Amino acid sequence: MPAEAQVETPAERPPVPVAKPPAPPLAQPALPRPAVPQTARTAAPAAADPARSAHIAGLDWDELEAEIRACKACRLCEKRRQAVPGVGDRQARWLFVGEGPGAEEDQRGEPFVGAAGRLLDNMLAALGLKRGEGVYIANAVKCRPPHNRTPEADEIATCLPFLERQIALIQPQLIVVLGRPAAQALLGTETGIGAARGKRFDYRGIPLVVTYHPAYLLRNQADKAKAWEDLCFARRRLAESGSSGQG
Repeated sequence: MPAEAQVETPAERPPVPVAKPPAPPLAQPALPRPAVPQTARTAAPAAADPARSAHIAGLDWDELEAEIRACKACRLCEKRRQAVPGVGDRQARWLFVGEGPGAEEDQRGEPFVGAAGRLLDNMLAALGLKRGEGVYIANAVKCRPPHNRTPEADEIATCLPFLERQIALIQPQLIVVLGRPAAQALLGTETGIGAARGKRFDYRGIPLVVTYHPAYLLRNQADKAKAWEDLCFARRRLAESGSSGQG
């Protein structure tokens, strides 16, 4: 009789080696994300072209006004009717600097001729002053921004050499800036009118006073009293410099 077959039991069967799962790869440290450059929010307008600024700085009055009227250095020239250099006494003691021409100014070629201009004339009269007599009126930008929007910082910077040359030619004894864009142009920094009112600023040794733009005052009648305070402050600053407030 044949021998019985030998059958391996599970206990007797040699264990089958089981392959170990591969170890997970070591986690790589997260690489730092490259910094995204942030657009610099500089309060001061960008520097103007030095060669252009030097050229404008050497112009006389007639040359300067001709250069302003022919200027195409920024986008504001595209939709203007005409540039508006300024108006008044070229040897003025008082220099008033506004924001930019509006629709009526763009049509007539003279700053402050609309409702805001009439209010400015009343403000001058309250000081014993008159347009064109001891007073010069200019703007931070010489061309009307479309839809009377606020001038952009680069537009203010492009026009600044014109205003700087006007100031150098006039040599005023006091500067009154009307509104934020004008303050930004001459102070080189963004500043709120409320924060700047009543403070003692100087532009290249010339006393400078900040107040509201007449167009703002037409919309905010309650602030007219504050504007009058600013004008009285301006008159005191002029008196302190040893000058008369009369034109």
